[in-house]
Amino acid sequence: MTNLSTLDISIIIAWIVGLLAFGIYISVTSKKETSSDYFLASNSLPWWAVGGSLIAANISAEQFIGMSGSGYVVGLAIASYELMAAITLIVVAKYFLPIFIQKEIYTMPQFLEKRFDGRVRTGLAIFWVLLFVFVNITSVLYLGSLALQAIMGIPLLYAIIGLAIYSGTYAVTGGLRAVALTDVIQVLALILGGLVATYMVLHAAGGGIFSGMAALIEKAPEKFDMILDKSNPEYTNLPGISVLIGGMWIANLYYWGTNQYIIQKALASKSLDESQTGTAFAALVKVILPMIVVIPGIAAYVLGADISKPDEAYPWVITNYVGSGFKGIAIAALIAAIGSSVAAIVNSASTIFTLDIYRPMFMKRDVERKQILTPLENNSSQLTVKEEHHLVNVGKISGLIFLIIGVIIAPSLGNLQQAFQFIQEFTGFISPGVLAIFVLGLFWKKTSTNAAFAGVIIAIPLSFAFKYLTPAIPFMDRMGLCFLLISAIMVSISLYENKNNDPKAIYFDTNLFKTSTRFNIISLIVIIAVASIYIVFW
Repeated sequence: MTNLSTLDISIIIAWIVGLLAFGIYISVTSKKETSSDYFLASNSLPWWAVGGSLIAANISAEQFIGMSGSGYVVGLAIASYELMAAITLIVVAKYFLPIFIQKEIYTMPQFLEKRFDGRVRTGLAIFWVLLFVFVNITSVLYLGSLALQAIMGIPLLYAIIGLAIYSGTYAVTGGLRAVALTDVIQVLALILGGLVATYMVLHAAGGGIFSGMAALIEKAPEKFDMILDKSNPEYTNLPGISVLIGGMWIANLYYWGTNQYIIQKALASKSLDESQTGTAFAALVKVILPMIVVIPGIAAYVLGADISKPDEAYPWVITNYVGSGFKGIAIAALIAAIGSSVAAIVNSASTIFTLDIYRPMFMKRDVERKQILTPLENNSSQLTVKEEHHLVNVGKISGLIFLIIGVIIAPSLGNLQQAFQFIQEFTGFISPGVLAIFVLGLFWKKTSTNAAFAGVIIAIPLSFAFKYLTPAIPFMDRMGLCFLLISAIMVSISLYENKNNDPKAIYFDTNLFKTSTRFNIISLIVIIAVASIYIVFW
């Protein structure tokens, strides 16, 4: 191990053993008799578990390593992903969650069948599982292992295997409840450890938090432009004002509003108010995250980091500027972030595979009755106890298989320079089509089933066409253009097919969107904070 004291090693070991013990305890003691218990935590999550789990599922090596690497190259502008996400969370909580929860939606593909048909459900379910396994799980395992290799000297493959075992132990055995409750502990660790690393590198740069920030701004003012102009070499990744009014909205609304491994936590809450409060709390945390995941990368640039590629910036900070004992806390935070994200992705991938692919295709009794298949709709009349146990076992086995695939593929990502941008771009191949289907399906009653199916079919080919035929267009702008084109095609097909509202249109009362005073206050704080940051660093 490199530059680690006995105290550091003791803290890391204590964290891993303690968290695994807690996760296994929750897994053993949690009720897992039905698919509802395993995949949806029996709809029992309070607001603090929802909020903590949302952040823990989101913040991973992708942010600690990938976003710090982009901070090293791009600067504070990369924080737009975090700040715009905070606003997006408020929008999702106010307008998406009330409909999903009122209509008893528990997986995103399930909504697609309820609103459209089985073709749309199955098509996007397959896309999601492939995306989760081949992009999300693999990239999180790779980035986390890259950091552990740089900081602790652990060989990359051993680190990948270790992280998979760490996160899979409770995610596979305990289901969503184990994932969510361990997330609450892990999010506290990742925030504490992240702040420790930020404080120490800022102290090295300028003698303290505020003086360190002032030193960074003085020595690298170009790294503190929130809106990049066309002369900036990173404009293709963050194309100016489009960040505020264009493709960034597509990426964020897709991620926070339709992405199963994120929104599943909000849908498993005790009530709509608990779900909205937890989501607003997550938005508040997102506002402070740039201090944890972006500033260390900028500091590494100012301090002249001796690194071969940007994604080594955060490990360099930990190795060189975080002191004994605190280094153990920072590494524990990193492990917490990786473990919670991998666990969340594995749980949701197995949820979609089991409930939206395996069950409709292989449990013929349900298919013959032509029911909308969800574990919480008249569950007792749908499945026997034996069938419920079978679904839980399918979820566990599929989760284990997805982890193994991730372990096998992760080492091949070694040639990436900025992994965060890689993840954003390739997720952007599917996000415009998915978001168009959801937005039109939720809020426009004429949207037809064939229009939604067309959106599924053309989304990826259209994104590839834009990428290779118009390479000069920034990928974020491509996402916006793809969304507009797919929406236009869907609207045209729907108007041709439906003179009146579609037979499967979603109906709701606008009073459904009224929110509590608590939610409104938190939302106002978030909006003011984000606006202030953009005004100061415009």
